[in-house]
Formats: sequence, structure tokens, C-alpha cells
Amino acid sequence: MLSSKASSNCHGQDSLYFLGWQVYEKNPFHEVENPTGIIQMGLAENQLSFDLVESWLRKNPDVMGLKNKDGESVFRDLALFQDYHGMPAFKNELVEYMAKIGGNKVKFDPNNLVLAAGATSANETLIFCLADPGDAILLPTPSYAGFDRDLKWRTGVEIVPIHCSSSNGFRISMFALEEAYERAQKLDFKVKGVLITNPSNPLGTTMTTDELQSLITFAIDKDIHLISDEVFSGTVFDSPSFISIMEAAMDSNLKRNTDVLSRIHIVYSLSKDLGLPGFRVGMIYSNNQTVMSAATKMSSFGLVSSQTQYLLSYMLANKKFTSNYMKRNQKRLKKRKEMLVSGLKKSGINCLKSNAGLFCWVDMRHLLCSNTFEAETDLWKKILCEVGLNISPGSSFHCSQPGWFRVCFANMNQSTLQVALRRIKDFVERSSFNYQQIMASLSRKLISNWVRKLSSADREEQER
Repeated sequence: MLSSKASSNCHGQDSLYFLGWQVYEKNPFHEVENPTGIIQMGLAENQLSFDLVESWLRKNPDVMGLKNKDGESVFRDLALFQDYHGMPAFKNELVEYMAKIGGNKVKFDPNNLVLAAGATSANETLIFCLADPGDAILLPTPSYAGFDRDLKWRTGVEIVPIHCSSSNGFRISMFALEEAYERAQKLDFKVKGVLITNPSNPLGTTMTTDELQSLITFAIDKDIHLISDEVFSGTVFDSPSFISIMEAAMDSNLKRNTDVLSRIHIVYSLSKDLGLPGFRVGMIYSNNQTVMSAATKMSSFGLVSSQTQYLLSYMLANKKFTSNYMKRNQKRLKKRKEMLVSGLKKSGINCLKSNAGLFCWVDMRHLLCSNTFEAETDLWKKILCEVGLNISPGSSFHCSQPGWFRVCFANMNQSTLQVALRRIKDFVERSSFNYQQIMASLSRKLISNWVRKLSSADREEQER
């Protein structure tokens, strides 16, 4: 006999988002060894600037060798027990890095930061602190496909979607926000908070100050929490610039409410900005000391290793490196995104205008055989199995409109992206040719039927 958790099917692993990965792993593309394999475009991983990190490591071998500035080994200190509060030196550098991403408009206190094993762990820990099983979190859609796992699988918390539409670029409207809140209440869910991703995953867009302040006001009015997942904040490569929820909360009108900062929480990670997902470095930032205390205790279930903290504290302390990395990384992301958008446009495919992230939100509605999610799934299967591209369908991001797909561009080299774009172009051209053939055949049938009916009418007229 197993637990209900072990035998349940609510992890989200059966989502098309994860199923695409499974198909890809059985036949991965390689330029030389498997040129007809599947190209992974469903993974939001930043490999474009990994050479900059590798270069820093080569120039700082002592840090890699776990030695201090005097060349003495610190292996023993790092290998022995570390408490779950995290290394002060690393936390200090991490909050400075976060502030730098936001243009140093907000000063973060390292005492209000809890380390976690990646953003996945940070988000789940925060939900454990804010809500009980059966409570609800409001989540704008389309939303990150992994949130079904991260936010609700172990916590038992319900997710109520805030339905956003392409009619306004999938921006969060107050109408949609109120509608989601009322829907949750009708379902007898106690709403405990709203969670946003800023920059958005999967849209690749940033939120304005007005939008953020409207969300803060909503949270105050409803007496709920506001979580801002800002793991892509360092990937903003075009205007408008990134605005942290903490910066938006510093507005003088909002600060009159002394409780406002206690209900705002940030999740951050080095997985996307520095391209270090394997290091499993995430964090929760909150001014709510009760939340901080509980999250710190829970962090013992997902600690960041001491050697990782040691290495990254030195890397982030090198301000020349971090400044250079940010500038060059953003420049490379912009160039690669423009390459994808331009290539898709040549195939007659448009993207939502974006300024951040490692992906584009791609409009393929015109390629659907009908305006249904069944047709979207059929198109996804063709692109995955026939074209050899693993892209993620909008349904796996809970998009309310069929035909949108998230396509990642930063986890591959330029030549691989060019192969992917050629494959898409060939697919669209074949689809267009087949459509023209079907229409021509249909037209011939209609004309033939019309001629037969006309001939029959002539015979009947003659017989009279």
C-alpha cells in the first residue's frame, strides 16, 4: 500500500510540456551524430553567455579548488556542518546582485533572505508558509507549466487562473483579476494570494509600475499576499526596463499602509540570469519576519551546498565581472531573440512583442485546422514528431486561446537555431501546399457537381 500522494496523478508530469521532453530525450538532435533528431526548444535554459562564466572560473582556479585568498584550503570548513541560515558572505553578495539588476533603486536586506534549492523549492516553501491545503492562489494565465507541480502537488493548495487574452497582449486586467477572485469564492476557496512572474514566463514581457501598483492595491483591499517570481529579471534586454515589485511598493501612497511590505514576497534564482540551473540556487525575499522564520526552518529540506555558496560569493563579489556579464548577456539575448523572430516571420509566423526571457510566445493560430485545443495538440504532435522540434503548446501553460506556443532560443547554438528555422519554414510551405491542393480539389468537385446539376436541369427542360 502506498500513500495517496505517491499514487495520485496531480503532479503535472502528464502535461504536454513534460511529454515533449520525454519524446526529445529518446531522439535528441546532434549536428554530426544525429542531424535528423529532435531539437529541444522547450527548455528555458541560458547557454548564450556560459563562456563568460567559464572564463571567470579559469581566471580564478583557487576558488574552484576551494582555497581562500591566501591560497589555504577551506575544504574542511565547507565540508563540515553548515546551518540552514546560509553563508553571510553569499547572502550579502546575492542581495547586491538583485539590486544591481533593478538599477540599484531598491536596497535589499540580507537578513530578509532565505536560501532554497532553486526557484522550484523557493516557490513551494513560500506557498507552505502562506496557505493551507484547500486554500487558493490566483495565477495569471498563460503561466509557467511547472507551477502545477511547484505550487500545488505537495502543498494541496488550489490554483485559480486569472484568464488573460491576446486582445490586450495577455496583460493582467483588473476585470480578469476580480473575476478570478469571485470565481474562487464561489468555489468556497479561501484566496491567500496572487502569484505573478515578472518578467513573464511564457510571455517574455515585463510589467509596468502602474500594473504592479494595481496588484499591490488589490492585495491590500482583499487582505491577501502578493508573490513576485523574478527569476528572469536579469534577462531583460530591451525597453521597458525591469521594475521589481519592491520598487513599485515604495510609492508614497502605498507606503502609507504600514502593512504593505509584510504581504509582498519575491522569489529569485541564479538559474536563468547566470545560466546555472544545476547549482540549484534560489531564494525567498520577504519583509514579513514570521514568513522568514518559517521559511528558514523549512529550508533545511532543500539547502544550497556550502561549496556552491562559497564559489558564487566570490564570483558575485567581482563587480567588474557581474557588470560585464549583465551587459553582454543582455546583448546576446536580444540578438538571438531577433534572429528567432525574424526567421519565424519569414515563414509567416508572428510573435508577441517581448523584451525579456529566453523564449518567445509564438502565434500559430493560422496553422490550426480548427479553433480548438484538439487542433493545437494535433499541430504540436506534427511539429514534434514530423518536423523534429520540441516546442511547448499553450494549453500546457493554461492559455485560454488555442494556437499559441512557447519557443525557447537560448539553450542552443546559432547553427542549431538556423536548422530549426529551416525545418519550420519547410513545414509551413508543405502545409500551405497541401492546403492549396485540398482547396483546388474541393473547387474542382464543386464545379463538377455544378456542371452535373446544370446538365441534369437542361435534360429535364428538354424532356418537357
